[in-house]
Amino acid sequence: MRVFFDSSAFVKRYVNEAGTDAVLHWCDQATEIILSGIALPELISSFCRLQREGRITETQYRQLKSLLLADIEDAAIGDLTPVVIAHAIASLEGNVRRGMDAIHIGSALALKADLFVSSDRRQLDAAARSGLRTAPV
Repeated sequence: MRVFFDSSAFVKRYVNEAGTDAVLHWCDQATEIILSGIALPELISSFCRLQREGRITETQYRQLKSLLLADIEDAAIGDLTPVVIAHAIASLEGNVRRGMDAIHIGSALALKADLFVSSDRRQLDAAARSGLRTAPV
C-alpha cells in the first residue's frame, strides 16, 4: 500500500507524542512511503523549533535529522509539478486550507497514494473531499 504522510503526521515518526503508534503502524503497513517535496523543510523546521524551545538538545536534533535524511532515501518524494499545483489549487478552491497544506493533498493525488495520513482534522476532511482515503493519527 502506498501511504502518503503529511508533515503533521510524519514528524510523529521521530517525536514521541500522541499519534506516534498509529504513524509507526502505517509505516509498517506501507509498501511505499510517500511525502511531498515540502515535507523535508517542514520537518526540519519542527526539529529546529523543538531545539529552540529546549525540548531537545543539539545532539538530539542532529540524530533526528540524520534519521530523517536516511529514511527519505527510501521514500517517494513528490516534486512540485503542474499536476500537483493543479490539484492543490482545486483543493484550495473547495476547502479552507493553507497553500502548503494543499500542496500535500496535490502531491498525494499526483502520486496516486492509497492512503493519506495526517494529524490535522481539516486536512483529512479536505483530502477526503479530494477523493483520498484518509487515516487520522
